[in-house]
Amino acid sequence: MDLNLHLRTASHVLYEIRSFYLQNADDIYRRIKAIPWEEYLDVDGYFSVNSVAENESITTPLIVNLKIKDAIVDRFRDLKGRRPDSGSDFDGLVFQMYWKETQATLYINTSGETLAKHGYRKIPGKAPMMEALAAATIYATEWNTRVPFINPMCGSGTLAIEAALMATNRYPGLYRDHYSFQHILGYQEEAYLAKKKKLQSKVIETPEVKIVASDISLQAISFARENAIFAGVEHMIDFQVCDFAETEIPEKPRGVIMFNPEYGERLGENEELELTYKRMGDFMKQKCAGYRGYIFTGNMELAKKVGLKASRRIEFWNGTIDCRLLRYDMYEGKKQNKDQGAGSNPFAESD
Repeated sequence: MDLNLHLRTASHVLYEIRSFYLQNADDIYRRIKAIPWEEYLDVDGYFSVNSVAENESITTPLIVNLKIKDAIVDRFRDLKGRRPDSGSDFDGLVFQMYWKETQATLYINTSGETLAKHGYRKIPGKAPMMEALAAATIYATEWNTRVPFINPMCGSGTLAIEAALMATNRYPGLYRDHYSFQHILGYQEEAYLAKKKKLQSKVIETPEVKIVASDISLQAISFARENAIFAGVEHMIDFQVCDFAETEIPEKPRGVIMFNPEYGERLGENEELELTYKRMGDFMKQKCAGYRGYIFTGNMELAKKVGLKASRRIEFWNGTIDCRLLRYDMYEGKKQNKDQGAGSNPFAESD
């Protein structure tokens, strides 16, 4: 329960039931039927099966799913004379198989639907970043929630909203009320409700931090504001409709500025985007002295147009796109004061 309610960067929380040797698809039914499913699932319940299989005897994971489902329902028929319902929806208890070559592991997927969606984004906008990925990239900036977080070209506002959620101790569990673990035999509703109540008590309503989200599109800002309202953090974010180069940057304290520009995946886009990437570099160099700048992109050729040397390149995957979070240290004055001393580092954690 705690993991599902709190984790910002996870997809699913898996609870291992059993690991075993599995040579080919013909062995699945026997192995699975031997597991005491009646200890996990109510005969009147509902379950679904998902699997990832890398074995030469398997042409599609659907074969694995079907064999697991048949083994489970046949065990219930033999023991109780009736069986639970099953299907492809993650509305009940979810079982997950991971099978590589001859090693297989069976889990309860205690989350059900993915945790990567945090539940507040009702208007996704154009090509939005998944919420869990947004949170992971913010963690990678080492932003400490006390200094400003600036998000030009904000789109539907995911990065700015995730920053506000972190600053206020709002966890994803606040926006969701259905998980697979609620269908495990022996689930205690009162324990879950107590944890939800404790989650709400952790919220800090008025943190002293400046978060700015800007976009040239009025519609994008409108979508971002609506999402922030649903998340309960609209009051924390300064929304600005402007070209990113006109974004108002707080002078002190210095913080983090983060871009998530387009990658230029379609033909004919790169020429226009080359200018955009160059302007991002110029903007950070000219107006963001003392800040740490970040650009998240899946196009390293375009990243070369920024015109600044990245001090770090942190690898991420956005779906199937190999991406990098590029860090740029925008020094004030001469670069010779590079380290600045631990005591003057505005990003260092106090605890």
